[in-house]
Amino acid sequence: MSLDRAGSLNGGGALRPDWIALDWGSSNLRAYAIGDGQILAEASGPGAAELGDAAAFEAALLAVVGPWLGDAPMPMLACGMVGSRQGWVEAPYLSVPAAPLDNAAMVPVPARDPRIALQILPGMRQDRPADVMRGEETQIAGLLALRPDFDGVVCLPGTHSKWARISAGEVVGFQTAMTGELFHLLSTASVLRHGMGDGWDQTAFDDGVAEGRRDADRLLTRLFTLRAEGLMDQLSADAASARLSGLLIGAELTATRGWWLGQDVALIGTDTLTQRYAAALAQQGIEAQQYDGGNMALAGLARARTQKGGT
Repeated sequence: MSLDRAGSLNGGGALRPDWIALDWGSSNLRAYAIGDGQILAEASGPGAAELGDAAAFEAALLAVVGPWLGDAPMPMLACGMVGSRQGWVEAPYLSVPAAPLDNAAMVPVPARDPRIALQILPGMRQDRPADVMRGEETQIAGLLALRPDFDGVVCLPGTHSKWARISAGEVVGFQTAMTGELFHLLSTASVLRHGMGDGWDQTAFDDGVAEGRRDADRLLTRLFTLRAEGLMDQLSADAASARLSGLLIGAELTATRGWWLGQDVALIGTDTLTQRYAAALAQQGIEAQQYDGGNMALAGLARARTQKGGT
């Protein structure tokens, strides 16, 4: 399922959506006013990690969507870290194997403002080995709305990259790699930060991927070479940053080889990250399809709305 973006409203009339979709992660809130199967308006706000208690969440939500509200309760659906233990209300986890959407497991959010009729979608859990996801399951649901017969592996690169195996419309298993967080910590809080640049060097990235794949068992000893080569003027700052990204993604591909090898692979995330992972997988002969994470989350929320009987 996809939603078109409506043209600009004329005459300054009040916006009256049928419902509101909320993709509310740790870093930011993306809100969409939906009416007649179209996106009427978009807005953004603070992420769940910036908010402390229920009052703060409600105030943040009203600051973003308040102009879209009338007098009656407005149906809203949310996914992501807003439903975490540190979020507004903790939503349950669906145990795999399971379809990524289950309307019966949605959690209504008590709000002081009677115009807020908000429900939060559940995340997913895996008991052995232990793993959890929140928000990615809705992106997977969006992919399945677009490709209902998809059978393969979905990789969702990010702070915590997810690899999920999909079969017969269900998530049958998944695993998480902390690649994005490691890159952030190493490039901003370790000794490597002194040699990191803001630009990009594709050749250095490709070399890093190959090295990370080949020497994943020696990753810890490879990292400091970035610092040493920088001090010896053998490696520019941009090349160091790109090679660090490649080293970590290459090591991740080695750790997840049993997931992507010989599979139909879909990548969901930001353009920058999906392009990096697509290039890394292409070195291994895997042609992965790329999908925008925001669009897939919105498509998943729209599918949940349809399953609830809404429009």
